[in-house]
Amino acid sequence: MADPIRVAVVGVGHLGRHHARLYAAAEDAELIGVVDRDGDRAAKIAAAYGCRVFPDVAALPGEVQAASVAVPTRYHREVAEPLLDAGLDVLIEKPLARDPAEAAAITRSAERASRLVMVGHTERFNPAVIALTAAVDTPRFFEIHRLSAFSARSTDIDVVLDLMIHDLDLLGMMDASAVVAVDAVGISALTDRVDIANARIRLASGCVANLTASRISTEPVRRVRVFQARTYLSCDTGRREVERYQLVRGDDGAPSIRHDHLPVQEGEPLANELAAFLEAVRTRRSPVDGKAGARAVELAHRVLATISESPPP
Repeated sequence: MADPIRVAVVGVGHLGRHHARLYAAAEDAELIGVVDRDGDRAAKIAAAYGCRVFPDVAALPGEVQAASVAVPTRYHREVAEPLLDAGLDVLIEKPLARDPAEAAAITRSAERASRLVMVGHTERFNPAVIALTAAVDTPRFFEIHRLSAFSARSTDIDVVLDLMIHDLDLLGMMDASAVVAVDAVGISALTDRVDIANARIRLASGCVANLTASRISTEPVRRVRVFQARTYLSCDTGRREVERYQLVRGDDGAPSIRHDHLPVQEGEPLANELAAFLEAVRTRRSPVDGKAGARAVELAHRVLATISESPPP
């Protein structure tokens, strides 16, 4: 095995602590240290996973090769650019940035420093989504629901950037054709930002996607439905199940519906994501590069712009 990649985690709150946990357990990574504005929290994580605490990004030692950025979205550029300038490859949790201008600035910094940026669109690494995308060929219609209970976490951004961004990214992954029309509605319910949103997106391929995201649901829903020629696919990314319904014809030509469950591999999506990042550091090829992350942010802002133009209910 090649030498472990020496890594750090910046931001060890709700998600970043799991980055630290998984790096500490990975054979091909060495967790050097963590950075967090909450010193007590950083000290607890460092003690749990056998690494050091550093007061800020500038204090990270030169031996660190790569870092996860898991701070709130509004700090992504502020944290990522110094890391890139210092010569580190960076994994930035979704969304890449809070707006297209900041996303473009981060990607320019990476190009200038000849460093790698990967965006943590974790759903790409969900085993159910991997099984689903392998079965998608010519999608004609997407119906995607992502609903979750309210949490004070991530209320610094709209639900479109918080939750729907996952599905905007999946849409671009499964149909890379240009977006030709966006129609969206949304409301603020518990915060001063959009908490519930629905977007209808039409692609140059002719495919249409209907996406709904809410962060004030009474129960979690994470379902992706794909309709294509003679096939309907239903993926529950929370339960990690994929069902397929296909129109088939018997020897006599009579049509019938065949139903089966696609095989789904075991694996924690975040662990898969970090493994892909470590591999990208070695190979210099990111499966979700900064440009892909920037495209998702740009589409999210097109959705938000349409919402702001919509008349109030």
